[in-house]
Amino acid sequence: MATVGMGHGARTRRAALTAALLAVALTASLTAGCSGTGRDGEDGRAPRPTATPAPSRSAVAGSPLAVKIDNVRAARPHTGLGAADVVYVEQVEGGLSRLLAVYATRLPRTVGPVRSVRESDLELLRQFPLPTLAFSGAQRALLPLVDRAPLRARSPDEAPGAYHRGTGRAAPHNLYLRPAALLPAAPGRAALTTGFSYGPAPSGGTPVSARTVRYPAARLTFTWSAGRGGWLIAMDGEPAVTTDSGRPAPATVVVQYVRIRTSQYHDALGNRTPYTETVGSGRAEVLRDGRSFAGFWSRPAATDGTAFTTADGGRLDFAPGQVWVVLLPAP
Repeated sequence: MATVGMGHGARTRRAALTAALLAVALTASLTAGCSGTGRDGEDGRAPRPTATPAPSRSAVAGSPLAVKIDNVRAARPHTGLGAADVVYVEQVEGGLSRLLAVYATRLPRTVGPVRSVRESDLELLRQFPLPTLAFSGAQRALLPLVDRAPLRARSPDEAPGAYHRGTGRAAPHNLYLRPAALLPAAPGRAALTTGFSYGPAPSGGTPVSARTVRYPAARLTFTWSAGRGGWLIAMDGEPAVTTDSGRPAPATVVVQYVRIRTSQYHDALGNRTPYTETVGSGRAEVLRDGRSFAGFWSRPAATDGTAFTTADGGRLDFAPGQVWVVLLPAP
C-alpha cells in the first residue's frame, strides 16, 4: 500500500509539473503573438524570420504592383516615385496625405518609404485583377479585410526579404521595398486597367500656370513646366524631389472630387481613419498641357476603371505619361 501511495503521489507531481510547463509555453506563445505591432506602431504585421518567397511568374500577366508610400515631411524625399505610372494622393488621419503608387511599365530598384494600408485602398485596387500590394502593415482590426481582399498582400510579414530599413532617417519613415523581390518583371501597360483614356487634349480649357490643392493638414501645388512637359510638384511649400530621378513632373494631374467619410477604424492615438469613396461619380478637374479642363468622373462598380468626360459628355483624354490623381473632398 505504501508503494501504491508513493506512485500515485509521483504521478500527481508529474502531472502538476506538466500542466505548469504547458501554461508557461502557452503564455509565452500568446505574448509573442500579441507583440507583433510592427515598427509603424499603427501596423499589425511585423517581419517574421522566414525565407522570402520567389517572385510569382503569374503576377507578370496578372496585374501591377501597388505600393503604399509615406508622405509626411519626415518621409521625404521619396525614392522610386518617378517610375510609377499612376500616383493616387489620399487623405489619412489628422488631415495628412499618403500616396498609393502603381507600377506597370517600369519597376524601380527601390521604392519608399513604405507605410501602412487603409480600407479605402482595398476598394481602389479592385479595378485591377489580383494586384500585388506592398505595405508596411495595417491596423489590427483591418487585417481580416486585407486577407480577404482579391489581391496579393505582401507586407514584411509575408516577404521580409523584400524590405530593408534605411539608415538615413528614423523609423517608421525608413522602410524600403525592392520590387524585384515581389515581381520578376514589370507586367506592361495592359495591366493598367484604370479606365483612363489617352490622346489629344479636348478643345477649350483654361490656361493655368499653377494649381494648389489642400487637405486639412497638407497641401500640394502643381506648377506647369513647358520645358518638362509636365507639372512640377511642391508638397507643403517645398519642391518634391526623389533620391533617384530628380523632380517628378506628371504629364496629367487629376483633381477628383469624392466623398470622404469617417470609417470604423482608427490609429493608435484614437484618430478615426477617413474612408475615401472612389465608386460612384462626381466632378473632376484635369490638368494637362498647361490648361485646366472641367469634367466629371464615373466608376459604376469597384471592379470598373474610372472614366473621365468633359462637361458636354465627350471623352476627356489624358496626356501620355505619368498621372497623379488627387482624391479631394467634394465641396
